[in-house]
Amino acid sequence: MSLHATYNGEFDPTSAIFREWLITNGIGGYASSTIIGDNSRKYHGLLIASANPPVDRRVLLSSLDEEIIVGNKVYHLAAHRYPDTLYPSGFKYLERFSASPLPTFEYSIGNIKLKKNIFMIHGQNTTIVRYKLINPDNEDLVFRILPLVTNRDFHQLKRADAISFSERHDASGVQLRTVDGVLQLRSNMQFVQEPHWYYNLEYDTERERGEAYQEDLYNPGHFERHILDKVSELYVVASTPISENMEFDLELVNSEYERELSRYRSLQDCCNLTDDLAKKLVNAADAFIVHRNSTASKSILAGYHWFADWGRDAMISLPGLTLVTGRFNDAKAILTTFSEQCSQGLIPNRFSDDGISPTDYNTVDASLWFIHSLERYYSYTRDIEFVKKMWDTVGSILHNYIEGTLYGIRMDDDGLIEQKGQLTWMDVKIGDREITPRAGKACEINALWYNSLCIANLFGELIGADTKQYLEISRLAKSNFVDTFWNSTDKCLYDCVSVDEDMAVIKDASIRPNQIFAVSLPYTMLNPDKEKMIVEKVVEELLTPYGLRTLSPADSQYIGRYRGDRDSRDRAYHNGTVWPWLLGPFVTAYTKVHNRSPSSLEYSRQLLLNFGPHFDEAGIGTISEIFDGDTPHRPDGCISQAWSVAEILRACVEDVNIQS
Repeated sequence: MSLHATYNGEFDPTSAIFREWLITNGIGGYASSTIIGDNSRKYHGLLIASANPPVDRRVLLSSLDEEIIVGNKVYHLAAHRYPDTLYPSGFKYLERFSASPLPTFEYSIGNIKLKKNIFMIHGQNTTIVRYKLINPDNEDLVFRILPLVTNRDFHQLKRADAISFSERHDASGVQLRTVDGVLQLRSNMQFVQEPHWYYNLEYDTERERGEAYQEDLYNPGHFERHILDKVSELYVVASTPISENMEFDLELVNSEYERELSRYRSLQDCCNLTDDLAKKLVNAADAFIVHRNSTASKSILAGYHWFADWGRDAMISLPGLTLVTGRFNDAKAILTTFSEQCSQGLIPNRFSDDGISPTDYNTVDASLWFIHSLERYYSYTRDIEFVKKMWDTVGSILHNYIEGTLYGIRMDDDGLIEQKGQLTWMDVKIGDREITPRAGKACEINALWYNSLCIANLFGELIGADTKQYLEISRLAKSNFVDTFWNSTDKCLYDCVSVDEDMAVIKDASIRPNQIFAVSLPYTMLNPDKEKMIVEKVVEELLTPYGLRTLSPADSQYIGRYRGDRDSRDRAYHNGTVWPWLLGPFVTAYTKVHNRSPSSLEYSRQLLLNFGPHFDEAGIGTISEIFDGDTPHRPDGCISQAWSVAEILRACVEDVNIQS
């Protein structure tokens, strides 16, 4: 197991395209590709800028194609897919790739060595690529770099006839403008204007996912240097907008590189973690904490490459990303961001991708997770003044849930919460059809509801607020929870309870992971025997090395492979697919029902350590969104998911104490 994500030797392009690196800039922008530089996704590129942080993300610089020319021979170091061909095959000169601390490629052509570092300036839409070319024999050679550019929304591909650039160039670079923005490329090499279009580049992963997978890219010319020295240090800077740009030279480039290295390493200083797994997760966590322009504060991106900041994901992720890592000011800022956007007792489900469209509030659980995260923040900091500041939001949430709010969210006479469809985290629809219908009373929503009422009682005692109503409702909910949800046949919880048109009660006996929260949350309603039976059922039917399945394989609706076009993948998404983030609450529940015995801690520790090898596949140094339900549990979805990283890190530190 390599926790440093270093690859040596020959690179197989068939497997290499499934290993992807990612770096981010703290405002939603990023750079990402495969370990051989072959962009396999429409989301790949060297500068994906966030025009309205952290959203409105645009692919500007797709790649920099390096060439080393010795005599009459040209060595192409790039790699691109075209119809029925891979050209060029620069990975055959690639000797070593390392993703940590920042992506580094090392090429070899005889005695000529080229080392390439890629990094971004934190807080800016700027990517810098540094080169160190070693020519020990003083061969007469030319180093050339060809930028391939576009300007498009990162969800959409463009053809040559759909984009037009206006250009200004000088000896050190080029500025390219479209109606959608500007890209500036600068270097300490000579820029030579020589425009070309590259047609029909293909992205294999998009083709596999049933998405559009071909586009054209523009090459405005190339940077060039005739190499005379044994050692040459070169760079290319890509940035937008121009107002962010600085006057770069080699000294500043090297200074910015050292600054980013220092920032990366300083992430460890906020927490006392020495274990390699935990430290790796701390660095992975940094990618998701971003600045949001519209609120002038912090938020959490749900995942890379394509998710924006979603309320549910942010609140579930907050303890692992910010509290375990000691980033308490970030935690306050994130809670404040969502508190200020609370409307009719609901915090946002998601902010818009473009930063302009209305905010969505269609979630029943995000607000309850907000209260949970506020309690976790307090448990770490004892910051009662901040609790007082958030108290009105807590009160608004509880009041609106009790009296009824949007989307049919309301408390029933039995003290339990019910809601309309597509409001829990299992929210996929194909057309008008819900894939996992959960309208009614969902087991985890009511576990969260009781937890929230108890937290409100705690806060009320601390700040002197009257919470008598919350106490009474919590007792009512607890008294009715077992009768409503306990499945005595399977010795676990019904997933959802609803009433049909004839007022007949329908109890969904699907074995799903949502019931684990009735055991893992700080305040729970079940006796120890029932909690242990739930955990045993989850172990028996849902547990895998990488998380919990979303449906038992014994169920006729189970889909064990996440494959095919969007509809096929959506059908599998919550019907068998494994979610790593669920391993966090599972470990909390498992160690709890076994009274944190040494054997339960070791069992849980080994489960978490399964992710060590995963750091070297898919998204290198991070954790994927999902895995197949069937063995060998192939990773899929986003290569880097906030709550996957957050919950594995939280469980490592809080539940298992993997620190030394």
